[in-house]
Amino acid sequence: MNWEIIFKYLPKLLEGAALTVELVAIAVVAGLILALPLGIARASRHWYVRALPYGYIFFFRGTPLLVQLFLVYYGLAQFDIVRHGPLWPILRDPYWCAIITMTMHTAAYIAEILRGAIQAVPPGEVEAARALGMSRAQTMLYIILPRAARIGLPAYSNEVILMLKASALASTVTLLELTGMARTLNARTYVDIEFFFAAGVLYLAIAYIMVRAFKLLERWLRVDACQGR
Repeated sequence: MNWEIIFKYLPKLLEGAALTVELVAIAVVAGLILALPLGIARASRHWYVRALPYGYIFFFRGTPLLVQLFLVYYGLAQFDIVRHGPLWPILRDPYWCAIITMTMHTAAYIAEILRGAIQAVPPGEVEAARALGMSRAQTMLYIILPRAARIGLPAYSNEVILMLKASALASTVTLLELTGMARTLNARTYVDIEFFFAAGVLYLAIAYIMVRAFKLLERWLRVDACQGR
């Protein structure tokens, strides 16, 4: 193992790691915002309310993220209406294509997590809220969603870690995130294993920090205590 070359190019790898964290952070936060109405609609008792979110979730959970990324980055450019439209400066940028694809992909999974968490809220709590005179919207906002957030937080943390690993696919559209930077350095120096080893260590470090942060958040919200009641 050539440690000297690893330390020489460590700033470049850290630069790639920073972009990886940025991509994941934006995607999971934006995905959560998008998933809120989808998850609430999926938990509806009415089939016509569930139908559209179901189709969205079925597509994004049923197709690989890499295929979705290629469809957004390469596929949309095939349409003249897109190339001459107001969104073309965004859609021709690999950074925003990766953000959009990762956001839409993770939103489908988070929506299913939210649906399961909403349906896991004890009916007695909902009935108590209605008995106190709360409307459906107030019950959803003040009772169901806060309870569902506690129930679904462990699964959400798993989804964030999965998106961290999936972010490596952004390198296929020329983004120099952690994996992309390792591949670039490998091509420049003809060193086979050192940069990918260092990238793996950095992925592990980022994942460890994320896991510990979610553990602290779960403890603060007393997730386990809520689930045990």
